[in-house]
Amino acid sequence: MSDNENTTMEVELTPEQKQAEARRILLEDITRNIRFLERGTAASEVHYIHRALRTISSIRKRLDPEAIIESIAIYSSVNNAQNVAESLACAAETLEQKPAENQAAKVCEPEVCLYLCLLTQLYLLDNQKHEKGARLSKALVSTLSSSPRRTADPLVARIFFYFSRFYEVAGYLSDARPTLLQALQAATLANMKESKAMLLTLLLRNYLHYKLYDQAERLTAKSTFPADAPNNLFARYLYYVGRIEAIQLNYSQAQLHLLEATRKAPSNVATAGFQQTVHKIYVIVELLMGNIPERSLFRIPTLKKPLQPYLELTQAVRVGDLNRFQEVVSQHRSKFLNDQVLILIQRLRHNVIKAGIRSISIAYSRISLRDICLKLHLDSEEDAEYIVAKAIRDGVIDATIDHEKGYVKSAEMHNVYGTSDPQHAFDRRITFCLDIYNDSVKSMRFPGSDHRKELAYMDEAIRRERELAQELENDGYDDDSDVDGAMDEDL
Repeated sequence: MSDNENTTMEVELTPEQKQAEARRILLEDITRNIRFLERGTAASEVHYIHRALRTISSIRKRLDPEAIIESIAIYSSVNNAQNVAESLACAAETLEQKPAENQAAKVCEPEVCLYLCLLTQLYLLDNQKHEKGARLSKALVSTLSSSPRRTADPLVARIFFYFSRFYEVAGYLSDARPTLLQALQAATLANMKESKAMLLTLLLRNYLHYKLYDQAERLTAKSTFPADAPNNLFARYLYYVGRIEAIQLNYSQAQLHLLEATRKAPSNVATAGFQQTVHKIYVIVELLMGNIPERSLFRIPTLKKPLQPYLELTQAVRVGDLNRFQEVVSQHRSKFLNDQVLILIQRLRHNVIKAGIRSISIAYSRISLRDICLKLHLDSEEDAEYIVAKAIRDGVIDATIDHEKGYVKSAEMHNVYGTSDPQHAFDRRITFCLDIYNDSVKSMRFPGSDHRKELAYMDEAIRRERELAQELENDGYDDDSDVDGAMDEDL
């Protein structure tokens, strides 16, 4: 045979054939995920539901309305529950198509119905059909929230996420708040942990969108975030709580929550936007606490460009240059407004002055109030005296003011190792390590309980075999005793 005959020739497919092949693969992926959903519903195992949702991002890129309608037609049985039938009909209506009649249609479980409606939500959101998406989401929430099921928890959480997202992009996010509050109460009573975690983050985002910080703080104070919620929801919750506490002047707790949010969120390209948003507020909170963020933070490739204005801000605060600080704020004012951090940056003016006073106190053992006024570009010596007195009272510097002669005298530097500061630092590090260990133990996954039935059956079989062996042994002993008695009688 010649080489040409052995060579496999690739057949060029037409665009119609490529589209048909892509749709066939998409339907196979959707059908496979539906099998996982049905298996999870039958066995009451949530990890099958998570396994079906794991490929939702790849399916989302290939969605088309014909594939969704075809999947809906397979489960459009006349025996479906009323809420399931209404939800499937609403999904088909928003896609502006009617499912083909199928005599062999299967009965649709609520989890499968939610999955198909979730795919419809994703298609509508990606194609900028926000009004239809909001209408579908409202219908889903009103028809399916009446019968909560534990296996539907991950799906319900995502349905509510896109419900809030549709209302946000449509411009009436406040209208979604009563529905979210009612759903949070229902999820708490039904012990649907993932839905509760999602609804808490959505409500906090809703409050922060309209700058309702007091209501957001009351919500966090009166509710408990589920401890075993997914890490992505926990990271978002910590970010929102950190923002609220930063606005409420609780900078130490805000720093802890923002830092934990950066550690909970995965560090990859997909979460780069979240990391950038969290680090912007984290840098400002660090500066408000009187700390200077490490330079290595601004050198991370995914953070280098977005944090450039914040690096300039940090440099101005570090040297205590008030003029440079005001120049940076005026230059990047639009960006700070877009990032919703301008209100926090405006509080940094006093920190810039305190940083300047600290550097002056370290450099000079004694300096006049007039020189401080000139170095910090203050209006008068009285302002300089007031600011220095407040810095001494707040513990920023250790110095005394001679009001008669008009100068500031710095105290001698103390050995930090003679204080309890190193002990507190080690205590914070040990606590952090123990928290990581406890979280890792809690997040470990264990196999389901299906194998316990097999183990119980095997234990029962072993027990019956032992009883049977013991009975045979006893019967054999009785027979030997009878034979020995008969022999004695013969003798």
